[in-house]
Amino acid sequence: MMRSLWSGVSGLKNHQTRMDVIGHNVSNVNTHGYKAERVQFMDMLSQTISDAASPQDNIGGVNPKQVGLGMTVAAIDKLMTQGSLQTTGKNTDLALAGDGFFVIKNGDSDFYTRAGFFDIDKDGYYVHPGTGLKVQGWNARRNADGKNDINANSEVEDIRLPIYAKQGARGTTLVTYESNLNQAVNSVPQDSTAEQLESYINGRRDNRRGHVTSINVYDSQGAKRELRLEFYKVDDNLWRSRASIDGASNLSVNVVGTDGRDTAVGENNSFEISFGANGRLASISDGIDVMNRGALNVQLNFRIPGNPETQNIRLNMGEVGSIKGITQFASPFTTRAKEQDGFGMGYLESFAIDTSGTVVGTYSNGVKEPLAKVAVAVFANPAGLTKEGETKFSYSLNSGNPNIGEASAGGRGKINAGVLEMSNVDLAEEFTNMIVTQRGFQANSRTITTSDQMLQELLTLKR
Repeated sequence: MMRSLWSGVSGLKNHQTRMDVIGHNVSNVNTHGYKAERVQFMDMLSQTISDAASPQDNIGGVNPKQVGLGMTVAAIDKLMTQGSLQTTGKNTDLALAGDGFFVIKNGDSDFYTRAGFFDIDKDGYYVHPGTGLKVQGWNARRNADGKNDINANSEVEDIRLPIYAKQGARGTTLVTYESNLNQAVNSVPQDSTAEQLESYINGRRDNRRGHVTSINVYDSQGAKRELRLEFYKVDDNLWRSRASIDGASNLSVNVVGTDGRDTAVGENNSFEISFGANGRLASISDGIDVMNRGALNVQLNFRIPGNPETQNIRLNMGEVGSIKGITQFASPFTTRAKEQDGFGMGYLESFAIDTSGTVVGTYSNGVKEPLAKVAVAVFANPAGLTKEGETKFSYSLNSGNPNIGEASAGGRGKINAGVLEMSNVDLAEEFTNMIVTQRGFQANSRTITTSDQMLQELLTLKR
């Protein structure tokens, strides 16, 4: 009977443990990033009254006689299933859809969390505001071309965003064109004056025999200037282009990639473009050099008053035999200088985070560039992580080492900005488990009271 008492005690104790876990789950039903737990039971060591016997010639085998000594907790598992995503509209809030954890750091100690309610502190650090721990990732750095690069193969570091930082101006170095020159127009007379050429572009003389395309570019100080290219048909499949930039002096052009001449500013501001019978680019020439293979580029050299240095802009006209770039089809003129890479000075106004965790900043000058990237860690056994409170976990001997890298790669989930992951606690299941646990507790208490009554009967036998 003492065994039944102790079995009942173990049942009470361990069902209370299960109730404690259920209560903890229910209390965290609205805790972002919380992962529910469950209790698994197993029976304890049994007392053997007699061992098993093997069958003999004249008698069958006998099973062992054992009396159990109660039950114990086998495991308290973490259920690492995906929680539902709740929209918050706050761009610093992050949620992982899939496997992985955000990495946050306190000094030399790394922690991992699914609760992505992050914010920016006064120093620009991306932090977990509930604890002040800094979110880990990789900050962007300027490369030799003056552009931001992020090396996600390096060691992680504290993410720091340059809030309201100033971005210096960058002079235009490349302009890409995608215009069409109308093959059907007549050629201009070879002896045309500047006034006549202007009239051909504007369509005031005979018919429109010329075309102009323009785009705003930037000088080295960030001043916006209009770059204008005028095209005149001078022969079948042959066009002459004349370049100009507002306020520029000593403007000249030369074909890139031929004789390697320096960029000394001269006075030749025109070049010729020829096309094949199929309307695609064939060659370009600056009057000295001809380029008829690969990418066709013209280098524009100019000076700005007050700046003695020569500035250069490469004009990408397209590739030989390609329909990208400038073409000559029997279709109306199109005015399109597709893009240029310069910009004026600007200030960081806002940022957004994409599914790979890249923080993309938007400046007042319209430039967008990467600022940082949020790191994501995955584990071979995430349920083996140690809970540290405050919705964070730490490495354990059975979790495996953290594999830190970019989101949406290597089995890591994608990042969603402006949303948070809710708790994965299922209240219906918890309430059902609560009823079952209560009944188990009551049944074990009944075992104790019944055993006590039997002992009481035993003690009264002598009366």
